[in-house]
Amino acid sequence: MRLIVALLVFTSALLALPSNGSAQENTGVDFVRIWPSWREAESFVRISEYFGGKENTGRQTMLRTHPDERAGFYFLTRTRNKSAELTGAKFILELITPDSPYPKIFTFPTPVKAGQHVFNLGLTGRDWVGQAVQPIAWRLRLLSAEDRELATAQSFLWNLPETE
Repeated sequence: MRLIVALLVFTSALLALPSNGSAQENTGVDFVRIWPSWREAESFVRISEYFGGKENTGRQTMLRTHPDERAGFYFLTRTRNKSAELTGAKFILELITPDSPYPKIFTFPTPVKAGQHVFNLGLTGRDWVGQAVQPIAWRLRLLSAEDRELATAQSFLWNLPETE
């Protein structure tokens, strides 16, 4: 029993780690870190919200599939942009969940500032079923306004060959 639990923990940790995703040739943009995890709505509340009533995101950009709902599965993504701000950029998140072998695709349009910046890409509301569910595999791409791929990263299992 302990062996099974240890294998499940190891597999879960392995799934959370991105594989060698990198920036495309000479784009000047890459993903420094991607950290997928569940977050409760309360984890976003800061003391200033009690006084001002408005969500304080600090220096992070919050992008949610349902902006009015905070609880969900997030991909905390730190980008490094060595060029000028990218207007019209978009994150494309593809994931395979336990309920389907086919990828679900989510698009998060946003400008990407020059330098390093943190984005919280959240699957909220009906787009994520609950805290206990983990993605099987995922791939995250950053595209320019012209749909040119600027950066990509994926989980270890994303490229496994299909079995027949």
